[in-house]
Order: sequence, then C-alpha cells, then structure tokens
Amino acid sequence: QVQLVESGGGGVQAGGSLRLTCAGIDESPGNYVVGWFRQAPRRERDLVAAVNRYGTLTYYDDSVKGRFTISRDNAKKAVYLQMNDLRPEDTAVYYCNAAIDLSTLHRAPESGSWSQGTQVTVSS
Repeated sequence: QVQLVESGGGGVQAGGSLRLTCAGIDESPGNYVVGWFRQAPRRERDLVAAVNRYGTLTYYDDSVKGRFTISRDNAKKAVYLQMNDLRPEDTAVYYCNAAIDLSTLHRAPESGSWSQGTQVTVSS
C-alpha cells in the first residue's frame, strides 16, 4: 500500500479553522473507506471521520459533528478534513488511514501501519 502522508496541521486559537490533507489515496480496495483518527496525549487513537470511495457516505464521531467535514478527491488521490470552530479538546495528532470498509477501519488502531500524522494544537 502506498504510504499515506498527512499535512495541514498547526496552531490556532479556539474558534479557528484548519484543513488537513491526506495524500496518496489510490482506488485499490484497501482504500475504499478513508478515515481521520486523532490521538491526544495519554488517550487512545479514535476515529473522528470517514468517507467512502465515492465521497457520498460519511461518518462522524459525535464530538466533531457539525464542525468537521470530510471530503475526497479521487483525481488528486487525496482526502481532506475541514475543521471549523476548533476547541482546545481537539488538540491531538491527526492521522489518516484506509480500509476496505468502515468496520475494518474502526479496528485500525489495533493493527496496521501508520504514518507520522500532523499535530493540531488549539489554544484557548
């Protein structure tokens, strides 16, 4: 599988916005569903958003619903996470990963490989 590369993180004040990019998404079955995870210090790595291969179905964790939007551009081999109204509790390292379906994607933290992620820091 092609290595996925995350970018777009940074430091913002509460209420600000950031757009993360996950590059390297091809259309192989292992990339049918792509998701963004995040991991704060001393916390587990959690799935916050996911999108299907056509960009027509999305999943959001309750903590980000209405604030984050995931989208996919297969021509550019990229998945994006638009994050608005950021809060200090959104501070974490954000990672992208992919799987054949959402159920398998949810289990990604138990196994599989991860790229370096991108740090998001929200100050109050």
